[in-house]
Amino acid sequence: MVISAEDVKHYSTFSSVKKRSDELIELDIVEAVVAVEAVLGKEVSTFDELPSKIRIALLKMAQFYALINGDESIVKGYQSEKISDYSYSLASGGTIRKPEIFGLLEGYIDEAPVVEGTTRLRMRSL
Repeated sequence: MVISAEDVKHYSTFSSVKKRSDELIELDIVEAVVAVEAVLGKEVSTFDELPSKIRIALLKMAQFYALINGDESIVKGYQSEKISDYSYSLASGGTIRKPEIFGLLEGYIDEAPVVEGTTRLRMRSL
């Protein structure tokens, strides 16, 4: 694992995340890694040493998934809920939004190479 369950618990201020079992947080980390890799366009394991910005993005996403996966009221679409000292209200059918991590990752994103001369256009008369 690129980050540990203990790292997520130490990063988070939410008591529900801190109380979550290590086994479940490890599953949340897997979801976080998949989400970060989707933005990066490459696997995080390709880095010899994990950059701090990518590590923070992973922690944010793992915390998000721990909150989402650990609170059935979010899945059921309740209008408001309180987690410890933090409360939130959702619009009808809404949910908590994923943290914005693009700014943290933008310097590490692999752009797809531009290949010129591969477009074909076929036309026919009407």
